Amino acid sequence: MTTETPKNIAETLLAEMPRLGEVQPISMPTAETPEAPFIVAVPEGLRIEDLTAKHRAVMEALKPLQRTGKAVLADLDSLIAWTNRFKGDDTVLFGQIHPEPKLISVIDYHGSGAPVVAPEAGDPAANYGRHRAVYNFPVSEQWKRWSAIDGKALDKDVFGEFIEANADDFLDPTPALLGQAGGDVEAWEQRMIDIAAKIQGRFGQYAAINLLSRELKIHEVGHIEVKTNRDTGEAQVQFLTEHRSPDGSPLTLPNLFMIAIPVFEEGALYRLAVRFRYRKAGQDVKFIASIYNPDAALRDAAREAMHYAQGETGVPLMMGRPEIGAD
Repeated sequence: MTTETPKNIAETLLAEMPRLGEVQPISMPTAETPEAPFIVAVPEGLRIEDLTAKHRAVMEALKPLQRTGKAVLADLDSLIAWTNRFKGDDTVLFGQIHPEPKLISVIDYHGSGAPVVAPEAGDPAANYGRHRAVYNFPVSEQWKRWSAIDGKALDKDVFGEFIEANADDFLDPTPALLGQAGGDVEAWEQRMIDIAAKIQGRFGQYAAINLLSRELKIHEVGHIEVKTNRDTGEAQVQFLTEHRSPDGSPLTLPNLFMIAIPVFEEGALYRLAVRFRYRKAGQDVKFIASIYNPDAALRDAAREAMHYAQGETGVPLMMGRPEIGAD
């Protein structure tokens, strides 16, 4: 006499239980209905015993029923590759700018369409959002270095050593930025021209900035200016101080220079305008360098990277945080 081999875990358990006493199956999962509860009646007055949780625990021990977990990825290309590996019709990217740039890929996000309120059958488009990856945009070492001196008054020697150590970051102005262009102006050049016009700036070359940090000497020339109101006879006296070069000519210095650095690690170079100022401090001169509108640069670089990820994955990009699952 042959015994038929049980086809799944539920049938295996059911086949073994008669050895412990009479068991009456009430409901059990099958290959056609794997989601059905596993309920049997056991001895002791045939009380009802729900084995669904135990059955699913056994199944989970052998193979996960659902893909879950959060991957933390080290670069943007990895997040793109991860998303392309697992994406489905409901996959969505979520981008955040503040407080820190972040990109989240949710593979099993809710399906599109209006919600369905059906207590028994449930909403067919509902999902858990438990399978996701996150990429926290790390700022580059160059961005950290320039941010560390941003707005600080530095001694000539300290500033000179800094720009020499970071000479590769400098980008000399093009003829268009010097007002010498005769042809078309590129979009990034027009952006720099607009910045210079807004703050009445003039771009300088790396060699000029470096020379200033080495050899700049300033003489202060003070004089009195008297203005008289002819109608009232009231006089106003104003003390004026001018900075001049050693030969007595008015001092004219560039107040802008340009750098090209990645905002984020392993990111593309981003052209940035840097405001350049000096301050007389006794017999010394202090130099101050400040990235022009750094928040806008960081925001633009983050959005550019996020839209690049969207193009490479072909999934929707939403700005904000997903309402399901943990970041």
